[in-house]
Amino acid sequence: MRVIHRNNLPPKALAQIEAEICDQKNLKDLMSWALTGPTGTFIPQVVAEVVVQDEFTHDVIIPWRDGLVLVYDTT
Repeated sequence: MRVIHRNNLPPKALAQIEAEICDQKNLKDLMSWALTGPTGTFIPQVVAEVVVQDEFTHDVIIPWRDGLVLVYDTT
């Protein structure tokens, strides 16, 4: 999983995110990870939105902790 950093996170915070998501290979992995996270890590609905770009590409928006939002570009 490649992380594209679009925020002013400190290197330690970015490294933590990269370490947590490094094993995700597909949307099933993402959802399994999100649903088993500690209480307070994710907001209750887990996936805030899925934005359809075209018939093959979707952006999956996941609100995370501390007001951070993870956006997954899936194909």
